[in-house]
Amino acid sequence: MQTDSIAFVAAETKIAQDAMYRLKHRYGHIPPDKADVIVALGGDGFMLESLHRYMGRKVPIYGMNRGTVGFLMNEFREIDLPERIAEAQTVELHPLQMEAHTVSGESMCALAINEVSLLRETRQAAKLRIKVDGVERLAELVCDGALVCTPAGSTAYNLSAHGPILPMGSGLLALTPISPFRPRRWRGALLPHGAEVVFEVQNPEKRPVSAVADYTEVRDVSRVKIVEDRSMKIRLMFDPEHNLEERILKEQFVE
Repeated sequence: MQTDSIAFVAAETKIAQDAMYRLKHRYGHIPPDKADVIVALGGDGFMLESLHRYMGRKVPIYGMNRGTVGFLMNEFREIDLPERIAEAQTVELHPLQMEAHTVSGESMCALAINEVSLLRETRQAAKLRIKVDGVERLAELVCDGALVCTPAGSTAYNLSAHGPILPMGSGLLALTPISPFRPRRWRGALLPHGAEVVFEVQNPEKRPVSAVADYTEVRDVSRVKIVEDRSMKIRLMFDPEHNLEERILKEQFVE
């Protein structure tokens, strides 16, 4: 791809800001809305913010790790950046759309690249009814919460909740309970990526639940619908020797 016009964006940390200053000095800089590619400098949290911010612009994002874990980032190096971008592999992702309805009658929509999660707000366990494509699959899940994640997000919160890691291109979503109490032995389900998942909160006034799409939170929800938004496309770029598919595969063999 063309690498003549590169935009640099960075997290607020000193290490990320210093890296952006040096890269701008070496390669120049143009605004993100006029760039062929956006280089994001920071950690996975900043990458998620960048993907949300520039999602509608159809510009690929190449991340370099100036954070902690950097699962969604490439290794940071100042030299040969245009060559690395030219040789990078592009992964296309589709976000999840959350439609949340609250006890007070309000509704809100938000997009999630990693996952949509429901979490109890108080010491009372949440009680959730789960429907998939209009069919009730679980009449009552007593739990701390539950989540639906994409393959890209399957190594994040989902993995911490003992959910499965999903390979890129698997065409699957993971539905994973968080600290389930009843049914105690239910460990979740694998769903086709086109499935519509609906959570209905039982007795939400006594057992309040919040819904979170990546970092957008809605409190006191009564009903949450989750579908993959195929109209939205996210393009992430990775060095060939360390692409996202390889990272997801590698995570499955970590002790």
